[in-house]
Amino acid sequence: MNAATLQGGILPALRSFALPIAILVLVGMMVVPVPTFLLDTFFIMNIIISLAVLMVALNAQKPLDFSAFPTVLLFATLFRLGLNVASTRVVLGHGHEGEAAAGHVIEAFGNFMIGGDYIVGLFVFAILIIINMIVVTKGAGRVSEVSARFTLDALPGKQMAIDADLNAGLITPEEAKARRVEVSTEADFYGAMDGSSKFVKGDAIAGLLILF
Repeated sequence: MNAATLQGGILPALRSFALPIAILVLVGMMVVPVPTFLLDTFFIMNIIISLAVLMVALNAQKPLDFSAFPTVLLFATLFRLGLNVASTRVVLGHGHEGEAAAGHVIEAFGNFMIGGDYIVGLFVFAILIIINMIVVTKGAGRVSEVSARFTLDALPGKQMAIDADLNAGLITPEEAKARRVEVSTEADFYGAMDGSSKFVKGDAIAGLLILF
């Protein structure tokens, strides 16, 4: 099997099946009981993916350098929602069997949060929930909404500026076409980010309802 065969037939087929398989796995996590060792693995994967996305986003010079961010954010949120459902099922079903019954990751996080005092752990957890709901989620949603609105409002002006530069001979038709594509892609990016922020806000609310 040579490289041409891989690029021509096998790799495109794998890419076409990757999305449906990922969606089936996420749905299965919400329906089928997940063993504790798989739950620990998924939690570690979630942390690694979050750190990787954070590093890529921080190192991006322009928004379009990470144009797949809304899609990645959507699937990461779905993955976290599936983990919430799966971990809640394990805690409710096997929590009476011991501290490690729900997995070592949940046990370590619980011991770290509580710190030997349930009252202190409860207050710290409540503070984290308030920060997540009011500061992070609401603030990120507002920033995405305003950015999308200003980008869409500025779209006609940018298109007119490109036409003016083209008519003045400052740019070639190929450069004008590339700039139009970039402006359109940027508008689509901010629109997708606005929708993704709404999804993240819904995930935070769902996680809070699942907890209580």
